Amino acid sequence: MSTQQRNTATSYPKDKIKILFLENISDAAVKKFRSHGYTQVEKINRALSEQQLIEAVRDVHILGIRSKTAITENVLAAAKKLQAIGCFCIGVNQIDLRAATQRGVAVFNAPYSNTRSVAELVIGTSIMLLRGIPDKNLAAHKGYWQKEAKGSREMRGKTMGIVGYGNIGSQVSVMAEALGMRVVFYDIENKLPLGNATSCRSLKELLSTSDIITLHVPETTLTNNLINKQTLRQCKKGALLINYARGHVVDLEALHQAMKAGQIAGAAIDVFPWEPEKNGDIFSCPLQNQPNVLLTPHIGGSTEEAQQNIGEDVSIKLFQYLETGFSDGSHTIPSLSLPPQTGAHRILHIHKNVPGVLSAINTALSSNNINILGQYLKTNELIGYVVLDVDHKLSTRALSLLREIPGSIRARMLY
Repeated sequence: MSTQQRNTATSYPKDKIKILFLENISDAAVKKFRSHGYTQVEKINRALSEQQLIEAVRDVHILGIRSKTAITENVLAAAKKLQAIGCFCIGVNQIDLRAATQRGVAVFNAPYSNTRSVAELVIGTSIMLLRGIPDKNLAAHKGYWQKEAKGSREMRGKTMGIVGYGNIGSQVSVMAEALGMRVVFYDIENKLPLGNATSCRSLKELLSTSDIITLHVPETTLTNNLINKQTLRQCKKGALLINYARGHVVDLEALHQAMKAGQIAGAAIDVFPWEPEKNGDIFSCPLQNQPNVLLTPHIGGSTEEAQQNIGEDVSIKLFQYLETGFSDGSHTIPSLSLPPQTGAHRILHIHKNVPGVLSAINTALSSNNINILGQYLKTNELIGYVVLDVDHKLSTRALSLLREIPGSIRARMLY
């Protein structure tokens, strides 16, 4: 059976699968799904509240979101038909991953697709802050001419301190070094330096030696208010601070006070502890109207190229899971890459990770004379994921038996 034949012979017709995209997800994703035969694609250009989501997802099979839509346990409980969630962004902290795992809902994201967009903006922002461009730009708009070199500095020879040396941090490292900067970084995990970058033994060491500090860490209990009144005192006097990570990583009021005291000479903030739900809403922040500050509305990864890459990346992962059972890249379903199987029907079975389930599956099928042509199993802390290729003549009976296995969460026939 060819790939095309398998994809068109799914057990559930593609025109019956409901897909909901929120938060103005790129049209590239919508086009991808429609070109693959999925006709019921709805797009909403904003996030939904929990109650709105509960109503909206009842018959949805695939949900696409970005960073502002919170997927809670209540939402997942209402989404009885939900197979997978595509996060068209870098993070997945907006989803209750444990609840999604327990319900057998696959969660995918695009951890690399907007890396370049964020890294470029960090470099551009660094140049503008070093040159005092925010204030000179504002003065020119108000009709004042401020041509002076005082306080205006080059990137070359300065030290870039990167907190979090992951996908984005490491790319900032390469770009900063190409501009003649010395690069240091700090990460709680051991990371291989790129180029001539050097690792700091502590956050304090990095803060005390860096001219520019840029943050690229996830939102966790460890990073909550990572930059606070105490750590700001450890910064090199006159340093610049850039946060393109998560809003709760920086105590903005403490940063405001550090800038008033002259400890920090400038800042660029793209993410905030609280952000408006939609364009046009009122926004307030302690750093508004402060000198040499750039405030942007969470646009670090918002380029046309990045959104198209994200749309294509997440869509492909969702297709692979829907149509082949591939779960690579999922944060909830154990990772399986599966070879095609001809002359068989493929069944997916997700169950609680308890002893005896695989044995019960094999016993139930063998006692009903159902031959297993291929079997693949992967588990995580909470669930097990089994993919079975069985004789197509008995596949309907096999699916029924699998749903009756104790500990079963969900089972579906793929093709």
